[in-house]
Amino acid sequence: MLAAQRRSLILEKAYREKRVIVGELSKEFGVSEETIRRDLERLEEEGHVTKEYGGAVVSEKSGIDLPFNIRRQSNPLGKQKIAELICSQLNKGEHIFLDASTTAVFIAKNIKPLEGLTVITNSIENIVELADAPSIEIISTGGKLNIGSMSLLGRKAADSISEYNVDKVIMSCKGFDTVKGISDGNDETSSIKRNMIEAAEKVYLAVDSTKFGKTAFSKICDISEIDIVVTDKKPNDMWIEYLKANNVECIYPE
Repeated sequence: MLAAQRRSLILEKAYREKRVIVGELSKEFGVSEETIRRDLERLEEEGHVTKEYGGAVVSEKSGIDLPFNIRRQSNPLGKQKIAELICSQLNKGEHIFLDASTTAVFIAKNIKPLEGLTVITNSIENIVELADAPSIEIISTGGKLNIGSMSLLGRKAADSISEYNVDKVIMSCKGFDTVKGISDGNDETSSIKRNMIEAAEKVYLAVDSTKFGKTAFSKICDISEIDIVVTDKKPNDMWIEYLKANNVECIYPE
């Protein structure tokens, strides 16, 4: 097993169990404890874990750009609720951008029965998910593959997006703050989402309740550029007033 693969599995275990032990990891992966310590040092440098005596604990920093397979496990019930609400907002014949977030994969699964949609996406996961939906036309943006996020990024993807005019963009984020706005884990991802916003008639922010009040590394946009927020439960009164004051509709399960 390659070191990168082992670190990915260690990180997945850390986020699942919140803490990992050097001795247990050594036996599980069949490598020395010194090798495991080096793996944990690397993960600590990347901001994913904090080393402690005998092991490490997971870091809960919202700005860290986690691998896709780990982010996918976060709040799946909330993302499913959002996906169901998004489906009710889509109409036959519409053209939509669907970003490369983990929430978007839940949305892709739920829109498969719909007819007459055109989905433009920079997500490998979305393309695979929609491949057996015969009534949905799929367009890939192309671009440079980012294996960590299973997304297509870079100039090629950006140029492709700018060639389209769509009815709706459905995107998520890692941070949603009243002062800092909407943010994500890195500049490339944020840039692609800004391109999608510029080419869309209406902007949907599909964001689960765990992201409210959080900030991530790279700003995507201000609240003024969002038309509708779709979330998994009713926000508190402060957020309701904030969204209303900025003329943003908020949709959540009744």
